[in-house]
Amino acid sequence: MFLEIDQLTMQFGGLLAVNNVSISIKKGKIHGLIGPNGSGKTTIFNVLSGYYKPTGGKVSFEGRTISGLPAYQITAAGFARTFQNMRLFKTMTVLENLLVAMGHHAKVGLLQEILNPVAVHQEEKKFVEKAMELLDLLEVADFANELATSLPYGHQRRVEMARALATNPKVILLDEPAAGLNEVETEDLRKTLLKIRDLGVTIFLVEHDMKLVMEVCEEISVLDYGKKIAEGTGAAISKDPVVIEAYLGQEEDR
Repeated sequence: MFLEIDQLTMQFGGLLAVNNVSISIKKGKIHGLIGPNGSGKTTIFNVLSGYYKPTGGKVSFEGRTISGLPAYQITAAGFARTFQNMRLFKTMTVLENLLVAMGHHAKVGLLQEILNPVAVHQEEKKFVEKAMELLDLLEVADFANELATSLPYGHQRRVEMARALATNPKVILLDEPAAGLNEVETEDLRKTLLKIRDLGVTIFLVEHDMKLVMEVCEEISVLDYGKKIAEGTGAAISKDPVVIEAYLGQEEDR
């Protein structure tokens, strides 16, 4: 299996945030993770990202156990992540935000920088070209030289995803990318997610916008109080009485 979460448990003192959760994520697909606030979604993302070491179970990626590895090793293995609260570099342009993300791919070291500045220039040129390709794909290339945080909120979301893609990931973890977006921006996000998937990047998506989740996710896992209560296609999930009682029904009552 491509990405396997196997009997994952995460306990903080007396709080059992994730309780024996198993999820299989297929390569090249969009897999949704939904559930009420406090159900353990972000905790699972933090384990996958290397911020938490699980107290039980494991996470395997391409046949290798990655749970418990430091964040930089998980990034190097092919993971990227965005956050609900965006973390763009405030004093940098859109293009610079992507170039920083590409830094760990640099092959030219300090000695070569001194002895062979031509090689440095060539590598920098390749990085800029790649960054501009990603910005063009996400339709924000026209803003490359503007401060990232000066852009409209929806455009900043695209820049954040472009920056994640700049690390050349195999898997991208998206934590509530539709948060704060209006209807038009959410539709643009839907198209963007499909573009990213079509690049061959696997998407693991935490999201509260159920319309978006149902439209883009091939498979959905549902959490409640740290436990997985259902899994399947959007059509199956939307009709599951346990899911409706725990989550979907609450949304409809608001």
